[in-house]
Amino acid sequence: MLHLRRAALPAGGLAAAALLLLGGCGGTASGGTASGGPVPVAGTAAAGTAGKVPEATTYGTVPGASKDVAPGDTTDGVVAHPERSVPVYDHPGGRTVATLPAEQLGGPTWVPVVESSGGWRRVLLPSRPNGSSGWISGSGLRTAHTPYTVRIDLAHRRLTLLRSARTAGRWTVAVGGPKTPTPRGRTFLMAMLAPAKKTPSPIVLPLGTHSATLDTFGGGPGTVALHGWPDASVFGKAVTHGCVRVPKDALKALSQVPLGSLVYITG
Repeated sequence: MLHLRRAALPAGGLAAAALLLLGGCGGTASGGTASGGPVPVAGTAAAGTAGKVPEATTYGTVPGASKDVAPGDTTDGVVAHPERSVPVYDHPGGRTVATLPAEQLGGPTWVPVVESSGGWRRVLLPSRPNGSSGWISGSGLRTAHTPYTVRIDLAHRRLTLLRSARTAGRWTVAVGGPKTPTPRGRTFLMAMLAPAKKTPSPIVLPLGTHSATLDTFGGGPGTVALHGWPDASVFGKAVTHGCVRVPKDALKALSQVPLGSLVYITG
């Protein structure tokens, strides 16, 4: 089993990253931009610019990525970590559409393997558009197995944590409101941020998916996250800007889930 997982950033960096992710999940919509297409983010390469391809990070967009065609499928729990930046292809040995770096948000990149073909692995990507996937070579990959999956039922506002297909916990949560819904689909636990500075949540768990209606959360890339919330009255309501707010005991349990573990958002 993986031993995570805390992002290896300076304390200030952790706090800044967490605040960017939490900025749009608060009680106001300030900092959010209505989506008409992703906003370019400094430091990410645009596909087709000077022969470069974008990095597959939460800040980037990968226009040539393959779509996750089976978002409801389960896997055997294999997750992969590139020990260095690796090319991402649209099909095995095909066109390079991105590079997958060894780190995300200051911590190690772990992505779920959703399909294998010979020495190739199709993995979910943390980039826009949501549901992006791509093929990477199995050479030079570190792999591991996670027994955990997370299921979020938006209709019933419920999060279920499963370990080896058995329920390890179930909680009522707060989800995105009607104008800023939590995106549906198959995604994964991308990082764990434990900011030293005070935020609404002591731990923030960014996912590999983004708001479909906001380009940014408080100046960040619109990344959807799981996180705690100090006011328990929100649980059971659709009131966030896309993030999923969870009770304290749920956050404690989720903080033990290895990076790369699949998260299914339905309802």
